[in-house]
Amino acid sequence: MPTSFVPRPASLASRGARSDIASVFGFFAYIVFVVVFALAIGVFFYGRILAQNQSAKDAALAKVESNINPATVNSFVQLRNRLVSSKTLLANHVAFSKFFALLETVMPSTVRFSSLHLSVNTDGTISVNGAGVAKSFNALAAASTAFANDGRIKNAIFSNISVDSKDGSVSFALSATLDPQTVAFSP
Repeated sequence: MPTSFVPRPASLASRGARSDIASVFGFFAYIVFVVVFALAIGVFFYGRILAQNQSAKDAALAKVESNINPATVNSFVQLRNRLVSSKTLLANHVAFSKFFALLETVMPSTVRFSSLHLSVNTDGTISVNGAGVAKSFNALAAASTAFANDGRIKNAIFSNISVDSKDGSVSFALSATLDPQTVAFSP
């Protein structure tokens, strides 16, 4: 019968497995810590580099700003203001050359105007009033149809129609409005 008793550990195998899992987790934690620490140092130094770069660019900008001539800046501002005013003037400029070119293409050659009055009304509409002579009533009807088909000369009303008994010519008066694009300036 033994006089002493030494207890054996419960399980050497289970204790080894626990220590392996803990050591793998600890090793992974150290690796993550080292990577995060390296990234933190990298961000710190990158921030320093960016701050130096910004201060260098601020100094260069201050140097360039000190070299700017105020007279040159004022001349550029005046030039810009002139260009803006010229655009406004050209946008509101009335040029009747498009209208006359339209009349040349639309009107039959046997119809002519003896007087023509163009006016811009206060509401922005353009009115045409005129008097003329057509070789025949059919020529006047062709002119009326041409105005209706084109659409740029609107509300054309032929009035005071009278036929000359000698040569069969027809005198008339015209009242119409124009499409604003017909008299708008374009380069």
